[in-house]
Amino acid sequence: MYKDNQLLDNHGRPMTYLRLAVTDRCNLRCSYCMPAEGIVYMPERELLTWAEMSRVVRVMHGMGINKVRITGGEPFVRNGLMDFLTEISALKGLEICLTSNGVLIGEYIDQLKSLGIRSVNLSLDALDRDRFKQITRRDDYEIVFQNLLRLVAEGFEVKINAVVMKGQNEQDILALAALTKDLPVSVRYIEEMPFNGSGLVEGTLFWNHERILKELKSVYPDMKSVLMRGGETANRYEIPGHLGDVGIIAAFSRTFCGTCNRVRLTAKGQVKTCLYDDGVFDLKAYLRKGISDEELRDVLLGLYQKRPLDGFEAEKNRKGVINESMTTIGG
Repeated sequence: MYKDNQLLDNHGRPMTYLRLAVTDRCNLRCSYCMPAEGIVYMPERELLTWAEMSRVVRVMHGMGINKVRITGGEPFVRNGLMDFLTEISALKGLEICLTSNGVLIGEYIDQLKSLGIRSVNLSLDALDRDRFKQITRRDDYEIVFQNLLRLVAEGFEVKINAVVMKGQNEQDILALAALTKDLPVSVRYIEEMPFNGSGLVEGTLFWNHERILKELKSVYPDMKSVLMRGGETANRYEIPGHLGDVGIIAAFSRTFCGTCNRVRLTAKGQVKTCLYDDGVFDLKAYLRKGISDEELRDVLLGLYQKRPLDGFEAEKNRKGVINESMTTIGG
């Protein structure tokens, strides 16, 4: 459906937000994202080119996409990222956001500011060097934390993404909340998802959104819920006296699907109408047939008229069990 230059899905939800994975490569090896031995990365020729991605962003912007989040993998490991950001930053009214693990972003902060990019999500699951090393399998905690402080000092809107895992970083739930007292950051606790290359080992999730909230309220009983805006995935809370806030993303429980406004495109060009589907269309192959912008628009319209209602329906419709790595799907 297409109304007033706005892409709508078959459930009447406006699609306004593109999550674009620009690479499947990453310089960390987080346990919830990939197995210890890593994954087999795709050759460069199998990824969307920068020109192809730029074209897709331009066409989707004309269909009502007003926000694009650049993700990966780790975006800064792919050469040419800043040139790409420079090109799409010329699209009027398009908000550009980045998700990064924070290791490589430091040298690009000034350039990001010059392009008007002000929103960065940093993946940071622990505020302890040893726990960080255990989770990421890399010893880069000090670099990431110093880049976090610099981003805040430079006026960026910073969200900290923390996947909560039993037996790995439970003690960081409250430590991260305490960080918001003196820093104007938003901490987002995320339920662990089965996109680590092997799926969840347990049938049930211990640290679900309800248990995380209970843990936070054990120390901050006066937390106040903030009304969710359309398309938001986090249930947000303000803590009296804190500069920042906290939020919980029920990514495994999937409580927020009803207002999902996201279009997902993987680095190899697979359109995902839901994080939990297994890729509904190979856009890369279609682009390389030499299609027109009008044909590109039409195929996107068609895809979003067959969209699952929620993540449970999408998972049910999959051709196989979930065994992919998060770094390959731009989660």
